[in-house]
Amino acid sequence: MKQSLPTRGVIAVLGWGGSLTGVLLFVALWEWGSQVYGSFLLPGPRDALGALGRLWREDAAAAVLATTWRAMSGFALAAVVGTALGVLAGLSRTLGRALGPVSTVLLGIPPIAWIVLAILWFGSGSLATVYTVMATTLPVSFAGAQMGAMTRDRRLQEMGEVFSVPPLMRLIDFHLPHIASYVFPALITALGVAWKVAVMAELFATEDGIGAGLALARVNLDTAAAMAWIVLVVALLLTAEHGLLRPLQRRMEPWRQAGRGGR
Repeated sequence: MKQSLPTRGVIAVLGWGGSLTGVLLFVALWEWGSQVYGSFLLPGPRDALGALGRLWREDAAAAVLATTWRAMSGFALAAVVGTALGVLAGLSRTLGRALGPVSTVLLGIPPIAWIVLAILWFGSGSLATVYTVMATTLPVSFAGAQMGAMTRDRRLQEMGEVFSVPPLMRLIDFHLPHIASYVFPALITALGVAWKVAVMAELFATEDGIGAGLALARVNLDTAAAMAWIVLVVALLLTAEHGLLRPLQRRMEPWRQAGRGGR
């Protein structure tokens, strides 16, 4: 049964309330750890926010833009290519057998190895970071799309063949909603990996960005600045997930949202 707008509003408020409770609990544990270990080893939230204000006045916005561009560019390339290949590999057993082991090998290569190879191939700079992000996140999006395509409903496939439904229509109307339910969780995981790998690559391959800021904080033994950069990375990740992927997921999976609302 379809819920009214007030009821959905209450559910949304409760959802945000649960998320806020988790954030407040984390901040409380962070403050407790700072009190136990001291502000030099673990600066508290107020120290990190103070350092963040100082970094922002020193043009941290440029570092944020540089890291965002590199992380999102590599992620977008991996999402498009990995999802397309994964769907094809799930629809074709032959292609799936050929690409499956390659995906497993790529997943087994640690990000630091990709960073070293990228620096050797492309030199220091943005290209090395973008390539590293793409190489580490592509197998994740590939695996999600392949699993979604492999577990599609065979009865819908048979019904489409009986009624001579065109293959493209079968893919879009019958199978794509099911595939999307596997793709989006994989993309959300890949997005988190993309930000972490981008910062790690910048630490070695670039002279700007959040990773370079962390490297400078390490040299200066400025733990508060390091925590401030980490807070920025987490904020950017949450913004990208809840501002981009989650709304897109809701548009692609209206049936899932309706099912949740009806419970």
